Amino acid sequence: MTLDAAERFARLRLARTDRVGPVAFRQLLQRFGSAASALEALPDMVRRGGDGGFALPSPAEVEAEMAEGDRLGARLLVFGDAGYPEMLAAIDPPPPLLWTLGDAGLMARPCLAVVGARIASAGGQRIARGLAQQLGEAGHVVVSGMARGIDGAAHAGALPTGTVAVLGGGIDDVYPPDNAELYQQIVERGCVVSESPVGARAQAKDFPRRNRIISGLSRGVVVVEAELRSGSLITARLAAEQGREVFAVPGSPLDPRSKGPNELLRQGAILCEGLADIEREFERPRGIREPAAGDPFAGAPEAVEAELVERVAALLSPTPAPRDELARAAGAPIGAVAAALLELSLAGRATLLPGGLASL
Repeated sequence: MTLDAAERFARLRLARTDRVGPVAFRQLLQRFGSAASALEALPDMVRRGGDGGFALPSPAEVEAEMAEGDRLGARLLVFGDAGYPEMLAAIDPPPPLLWTLGDAGLMARPCLAVVGARIASAGGQRIARGLAQQLGEAGHVVVSGMARGIDGAAHAGALPTGTVAVLGGGIDDVYPPDNAELYQQIVERGCVVSESPVGARAQAKDFPRRNRIISGLSRGVVVVEAELRSGSLITARLAAEQGREVFAVPGSPLDPRSKGPNELLRQGAILCEGLADIEREFERPRGIREPAAGDPFAGAPEAVEAELVERVAALLSPTPAPRDELARAAGAPIGAVAAALLELSLAGRATLLPGGLASL
């Protein structure tokens, strides 16, 4: 598939629109067929959803982001582009876009993520660096988050063969600052990737999205060291939800940084002591999990009645509910309910979640 320049521009503008997250972005493309058509329909949809204070980003704002990306020498990949990573396109839902610096073709090769603690032990960093080097020499691309500790060690070990760093902030946001030299080496010998706008500085809310991309690009995730409440365990959970393998390096029960991997092993993760344990799991060819088939808006009216929108809104609670369950409770076709939920989401009155779930 090849998108023309106007549609790529429209997809970037749609992705930067307030309240349009990955779920809404994909559903808008499903319903209207293109981002350009979705942008035309958005004001009326938001009005029907119950919010009159909605504003689209101006074309000038989008042009400024594209110009800044061009200035950096970055490449923009939007969902639907021929170069968009196949593994990432298969998760539900995929990120609407990626900014890349370096060799974006690395993401088309078999990727493995190596993640772990920021305050890592010397032994843990040695394991991560050595494992990343072995993975690279065996033909894998190592993906990580360019954080201190395990992430940085994994990138360093894989530099000679290619590594992908996924950032929380913009493609030009070097975080932490003391990884500036590593960042430059990855740009020159690997690839830096970000979903955030060019120039954005990383905030806490950005790291779960970053972790989702790390696991989404990868056939599996290896956790070397991590405490029980850590971003690395979030990445492992996301990998399991995406149908990817989860590996854990066991450690001493006396070290808090071993509690995360050891807990993953109790939950069924694959024990990893080296490259052989990883390759054993991938000896047979495996297909990637495709997104759920079917059009959620089949049979949906062109304009949802205000009465149905309010009826669906009244059924929502803080607990996520499946779309088909809401349709039964509303006594309405599932396509019409899906359209009502999308309008409520754009109006800021509902949250759309992967798997066809919705909540207040």
